[in-house]
Amino acid sequence: MTYVVTENCIQCKYTDCVDVCPVDCFVEGPNFLAINPDECIDCTLCVAECPAEAIYAEDDVPADQQEYIALNARFAELWPAITTRKTPLPDADANNGAKGKRALLAE
Repeated sequence: MTYVVTENCIQCKYTDCVDVCPVDCFVEGPNFLAINPDECIDCTLCVAECPAEAIYAEDDVPADQQEYIALNARFAELWPAITTRKTPLPDADANNGAKGKRALLAE
């Protein structure tokens, strides 16, 4: 099982999770982070660190967020790894918890 970044990360991109990942499994896109399922060791450390509460175990991804399992895998092949914490996007706090952000995902 792997962990999956879901919709609430869009337009936030907090990187607290990156800081605690022991295997550097996160990748970074323009306005979203994803987890490389081939690198994730299921340690759960990132879950508690995510201010957006956007990370779930693959088996626990909400029904309306299932597409993010495949999106994380696809982005892991396209985007560069991120291994250090960065400043969140400028409107991260305002976007945290907003609904319907899928259309804003910059691939």
